[in-house]
Amino acid sequence: MTTYDTPAPTAIPLGRRLSRLRSDLPSLVWSLAATHFVSRAGGVAQSFLVLYLTQEQGLTPTTAGAVVAATGAGGIGSQVLGGWLGDRIGRRHTMLVGFLGTAVTLVALGSADTVPVIWAAALGVGLMADLFRPVGSAVVADLHPSQRVRAFGLLFWAANLGFSIATIAAGVLARYGYGLLFWINATALIIAALIVWRRIPETRPATPNQPRRALLPVLLRDRLMIVMVLVYVAYFTLFLQTFATLPLVMTADGHGPATYGAVLALNGIVIVVGQPLAVRLLAGRDPSSVLAVSMLLAGAGVGLGALVESGVGYAGSVLVWTLGQIGIAVMFGATFADLAPADLRGRYMGIASATWSVGAVFGPLAGTVLLDHAGRTALAAACAITGIALFAAQQALGPALRRRSGG
Repeated sequence: MTTYDTPAPTAIPLGRRLSRLRSDLPSLVWSLAATHFVSRAGGVAQSFLVLYLTQEQGLTPTTAGAVVAATGAGGIGSQVLGGWLGDRIGRRHTMLVGFLGTAVTLVALGSADTVPVIWAAALGVGLMADLFRPVGSAVVADLHPSQRVRAFGLLFWAANLGFSIATIAAGVLARYGYGLLFWINATALIIAALIVWRRIPETRPATPNQPRRALLPVLLRDRLMIVMVLVYVAYFTLFLQTFATLPLVMTADGHGPATYGAVLALNGIVIVVGQPLAVRLLAGRDPSSVLAVSMLLAGAGVGLGALVESGVGYAGSVLVWTLGQIGIAVMFGATFADLAPADLRGRYMGIASATWSVGAVFGPLAGTVLLDHAGRTALAAACAITGIALFAAQQALGPALRRRSGG
């Protein structure tokens, strides 16, 4: 990878690293990280949604994948709406609506007992669940560029610390019924809303003398942004299909919910341990090279997960795609922040975040259909080929991204 001129990393004790990070970042970022941690630590229902739908509701894998896709469809609107609301009514109010609205719709999803109602509730969950993402990204994007990578890294680290707790807890709690998971998830979201209410002030920049610009005319002229959006829709389709196909493949191999939860927990544990080091190692490197290699690792890892059969094999596949996930997380937010005009920052970050939600629609549908009709080998091959194609595309975008950021 191409690197910029930065000092070689040295071994620094964890306590000193956290102390330095805390002094470099404003308290607002730490409060935002707390909401990410709490909402993800309590997010026990969403990670086990496919198993709940197939085992307790008796849906077929394809129908369950369509329900998960409905959540993703709502998420597309959620990301765009969140960015728009963040620029209009403010970051703080948008986060409160998102966390409280998700709590209500999750309880509705856990109480639904017919397929149409399940789909409607899943759509509502998706529409509410991601309102906070573009708003939080816009808050971080308002920081000085030198702070963005560390701030985005902290949010990702906090979310995955919570995720690792949630997956272990959910695997144990699922033995007592999936309904309990929805109530725990809703309670955590209410706590996250309380943190926003008490600790996060409004940060929307005041621009009284500037006319408001519409997003669409600016976006249609921004070809680099459009191409980046298409690349990340493809990436998240590749990455997110594994959360629909992996539990099905593991169940077919005789592994229960506790094993699936432990395998997913490995993802969170690796991120919690390795991500702070990754921020330090990758912060000075060429973003396009980091992103390209990360996509290649993701394709290899999720493809491997479709081929293996043992718990060790699944753990190995998760380790590979987690390394790719870390690389994407370190560079994704800061890269899109460099593309965003200041007056459209919330909406640009909403479009960037929406690539996740579009992938959450296409991924479960494509993954479960391919698994059902073509089998595990075809799914693995498609994942590997997609990873290679994304690697080439991201590398090709490198010069334009460097010109745009002034690097």
